[in-house]
Amino acid sequence: MNTETRNFENEKKILDSGARREFASGAVRDIQEGKGRCDLLPLDVVADLYSLWAEKAKNKKYESVSLILKDIDRFIRNGDGYEIFESLSFFRTTFFLVNAKHLNLSGMLLEVSKHYEEGAKKYAERNWEKGIPTHCYVDSAVRHLIKWADNWDDEPHDRAFVWNLLGLIWTVKHKPELDDLPYTQGQNYVKNPEPFTPEEKLEMLVKTIRESNEETIKKMKGETEDGK
Repeated sequence: MNTETRNFENEKKILDSGARREFASGAVRDIQEGKGRCDLLPLDVVADLYSLWAEKAKNKKYESVSLILKDIDRFIRNGDGYEIFESLSFFRTTFFLVNAKHLNLSGMLLEVSKHYEEGAKKYAERNWEKGIPTHCYVDSAVRHLIKWADNWDDEPHDRAFVWNLLGLIWTVKHKPELDDLPYTQGQNYVKNPEPFTPEEKLEMLVKTIRESNEETIKKMKGETEDGK
């Protein structure tokens, strides 16, 4: 496992076990057995653990993961789809901040489109549109987020995380019969047109931008000194 942060410039391919699981809709995905069920984790507790370890280790990526997991957990409980949009927005802003090429939404989506391209080769075009249960998307998204946080470089976990959340949103909107999340607090999918921005996200974003700027300045100073 590489300890260096991976970005979209380092091209990785989707892992393929060669085994398939087929859903009643006809859609297929790589076999899941043995990988665990990340969607069944108590995500609010896991988020708190990441927050605690982030504070002890001064790990800003863990702080970000904590906030994103809280969003996903709230969505599972209350069905408010804006929580997922917030997760995507915060993931883009925080994790791709170091690569100016992918700072904007368009840059991220163009890169994620490569995941759709590889998926079409691995399975078939629009295979996912046949229908995959929503818990599968949450399961895979959380797994990829956790691996991305610890810099696993076996496959593009950043792109995979975004791909799964996009699939989750699409399925809730277009195939509600496959939405099998508990929604213990009732479902209220994107009824609030105004963006919900928690204060903790704003504080984290400001901190991340400040730290990123400081690292850039240090790097520029180092390159200047080397060039003397």
